[in-house]
Amino acid sequence: MLTLPIKKRWFDMIAAGEKTEEYREIKPYWTARFNAAWQGSLIGGEAERRVAFRNGYSRTAPTLIATVTLDTGPGKEEWGAEQGKEYYRLHIRIVEAMGR
Repeated sequence: MLTLPIKKRWFDMIAAGEKTEEYREIKPYWTARFNAAWQGSLIGGEAERRVAFRNGYSRTAPTLIATVTLDTGPGKEEWGAEQGKEYYRLHIRIVEAMGR
């Protein structure tokens, strides 16, 4: 399962159901990680994967597990994206569990 560290602000918004997308820059690092997680499935398809969003880098940091789909496109500024920039967009479908 792919684990993505995120800031507390975004973590809390996802946990509350207010933020339904998370963004990562389109760079070789993220391309490789997403290709590995999606096991060669086409990005932009309806393939769902479970992802762990962790509030920080510690193993004991608060974590939530979510079912997501992945595509590319512009993000929303109110959710941390820069205007006019393309991102990998993780569409959060279901928040399944929270824990430490």
